[in-house]
Amino acid sequence: MVGLLKRFRYTLEADLHQLFDKKESKNPLAMLNQYIREAEKQTEQTGKLLARQAQLKEQLQSEFKETTAMLEKRTKQLQLAEQANEVDLVGFASLEVETYKTRQATLFSSIEQCNKEFVELEQKFETMKHKIKDMKVRQLQLMGKENVTRAHHKMDEVLKSKDESEFDDLSAYIENLADKIEQDYERTQLEARLAGLEKATPAPASIEMKKDQA
Repeated sequence: MVGLLKRFRYTLEADLHQLFDKKESKNPLAMLNQYIREAEKQTEQTGKLLARQAQLKEQLQSEFKETTAMLEKRTKQLQLAEQANEVDLVGFASLEVETYKTRQATLFSSIEQCNKEFVELEQKFETMKHKIKDMKVRQLQLMGKENVTRAHHKMDEVLKSKDESEFDDLSAYIENLADKIEQDYERTQLEARLAGLEKATPAPASIEMKKDQA
C-alpha cells in the first residue's frame, strides 16, 4: 500500500512538472513571475526561521550562563561541606556539581552546533535573496523582449494590411497634394505682384486728361 502511494505521488509530481514545463514553453514570463512570487514567499519564511534560530541561540547562551554560575556556586558549597565534614551535604553538593557539569557540556555542544547551523542558514538566506534579485533581472529582460516582440508584431500587422500598390497610391496622392500646394503658392505670389504693379502704374484716362489741360 505504501509503495503504491509512493508511485502515485511520483507519477503526480512528474505530471505536474510536465505541465509546468509546457506552460513555461508557452509563457516563460508568466512562469518566471510565479517562480519569483514563490521564491519571495519561501525567502520570507526562511527569514522568520533565521530570526527564530537567533532567539534559540540566545536562549541556549542564557541557559549556559546560568548553568555555569550554578556550577561555580555548587563547587564552592561542596568545598565548604567537605571542610565542615558534612557527609550528607557533601553527597548532595557532589551530585549537583556533576549534574551542572553534564548540563554545561551539553549546552556548550548545543551552542556550537547552533552557531554552525545559524551561519549556514544565514549564508543560504543571503544566497536566496541574490537568486531572487537575479530572477528579477531576468524578469526585466524577458519583459523587454516581450515588449519588442509585441511591437514588431503590431508593426508587421500594419505593414501586411497594406499592399505595395496601396502604398504607391498613397505616395502619389501625397506628391500630387504637395505639387498643388506649391502651385497655389506660386499663383498667389504672381497675383500679388500683378496687383502691386496695378497700384504703382497710373490709369490711362488720367494721362489723357493731363494732356488736354496742357
